[in-house]
Amino acid sequence: MTFLTLALLAMQPVAPAAVPPAPAAPLASKWPTREGDVTIGDFRFRTGEIMPAVRLHYTTLGTPHRDAKGEIDNAVMVLHGTGGSGRQFLQPQFADELYGPGQPLDIKRYFIILPDNIGHGASSKPSDGLRMKFPRYDYDDMVELQHRMLTEGLGIKKLRLIMGTSMGCMHGFIWGETYPDFAKALMPMACQPVQIAGQNRMWRQLLVDAIKADPAWLDGEYKSQPVQGLRTAASLSIVAGGAPLNLQKNYPERDAAAAFARQRVAADVASRDANDMIYQFESSRTYNPWPKLEAITAPMTWINSADDFINPRGLPYPEQAVKRMPNARFRLVPESDETRGHGTHTWAVNWKADLIDLIARSGG
Repeated sequence: MTFLTLALLAMQPVAPAAVPPAPAAPLASKWPTREGDVTIGDFRFRTGEIMPAVRLHYTTLGTPHRDAKGEIDNAVMVLHGTGGSGRQFLQPQFADELYGPGQPLDIKRYFIILPDNIGHGASSKPSDGLRMKFPRYDYDDMVELQHRMLTEGLGIKKLRLIMGTSMGCMHGFIWGETYPDFAKALMPMACQPVQIAGQNRMWRQLLVDAIKADPAWLDGEYKSQPVQGLRTAASLSIVAGGAPLNLQKNYPERDAAAAFARQRVAADVASRDANDMIYQFESSRTYNPWPKLEAITAPMTWINSADDFINPRGLPYPEQAVKRMPNARFRLVPESDETRGHGTHTWAVNWKADLIDLIARSGG
């Protein structure tokens, strides 16, 4: 279970205490997917470290369409959040709103690419064997690897759209600056285009410190997972990803709320690798697109939610940022007992109309 999945499940009601933990929300099995891997050889990271082979896993829906020049012209890439994977976008609250006939990302029209970023899912990651000797990747490395996966592995020179949630939102801003002509449109959701500092940095740092402070961690050479550290990390994640009004509606009684929190933390701990988690959260350390926002010229619709603890609504950055990006629009989804806090980015009903508008204003 990922940080993002934990945030999403945080809005799912469960029965009162004594009921076993509810399973993760089922994937939408009706969606026909294909999976594959691209291997990038001798990749040099920003730290100077070189990895002989980086494996990038991906899931796709739909079929590539080629224009008169033979180039793929209908590819859409959707980028996951910290600790996630591409397959999270097969969850019904996302897929069932977007991929069907006549829907905004109808897979009969678009070729959807759902990568697992380095350090995540079925792509290369510390838990494969290198542990803390794994190269210390950052967001710039991740975006470069996405670019090489597309161009070298899948033969894609242009994207119709880049969508991204949470960490993927931040990757969207990096894409817009680094490869300004690669995507015809950008839709980042649930992030800020500034370095991760203030409260956002603090809870992330406490999460990493909790794992490293566990005596069982052994500088990453643990024989079994450092459960105490992971439990603290999961507890921080569930608070950061929560939605106060929604949780109050679903868990208005003390015992049910306590049982839910314990169930979610236990499920998260059971699915984690401590080293992978450390790398995932520390990869944001160099992120800061703020100085170069003017380089982002592609049509953009940027969505945040008013009940997002991680990206609080009182920060001034959205209003300032959209003035510096010529084709950008920002919308803050109002808080209600139906919004999902940070996880609102994956409940497409909240922003589906914005996506339809973005596709229309960026060329249909």
